[in-house]
Amino acid sequence: MLLGDNSLETVGELTYGLLETPAYDRVAHYLNQDPACAALIRDRYIPPAHDLDALLTLPADSLGYIYAAQMKQTGFDPNLHAGMSAKSDAEYVELRLSQTHDLWHIITGFDTSVVGEIGLQAFHLPQFPYPLATLLVANSLISTTLKEPEMLPQLLAAIAQGFQMGKAAKPLFAQKWEEAWEKPLTQWQAELNIHPMQPQ
Repeated sequence: MLLGDNSLETVGELTYGLLETPAYDRVAHYLNQDPACAALIRDRYIPPAHDLDALLTLPADSLGYIYAAQMKQTGFDPNLHAGMSAKSDAEYVELRLSQTHDLWHIITGFDTSVVGEIGLQAFHLPQFPYPLATLLVANSLISTTLKEPEMLPQLLAAIAQGFQMGKAAKPLFAQKWEEAWEKPLTQWQAELNIHPMQPQ
């Protein structure tokens, strides 16, 4: 990764390795201090499979429509986690974060470029002590310094913006997005105190 390999496979291997460390238990412990987060963890909340075609019948400004349109455009499978289960609180936290990752992009306005991804990872850090985010942010600073030093100002700005946005926002982990697909994206953002990144 220090040489720029940010593939999903590499990140996945890092995630599975981290799950075996006390760092992930600390994440679950932290989130369990919030009643809404604790309820999701306790109940192992996983919604039914996402029907993208059904979501595309919602109003164009709704979270569900915007999410489905993005999934269709990128070709990502929104139901990779269907049927998965988690034995521990830490495993559930990572499962739910992975399942909702694309929603966090939409809510915060960070795109899926390398800089956008790192900005979103920085958003996590004031929300809870997420070890994967810490390592991805640190790795991005090292790899960019070595390979693309001219990108450092843009990367640092995204990290700073993501961190401040995450600090001001209400807990995103606590949200049951799938139970209010019809709610306008701007309403979600206002309720969560998020001032999203604007497209460059």
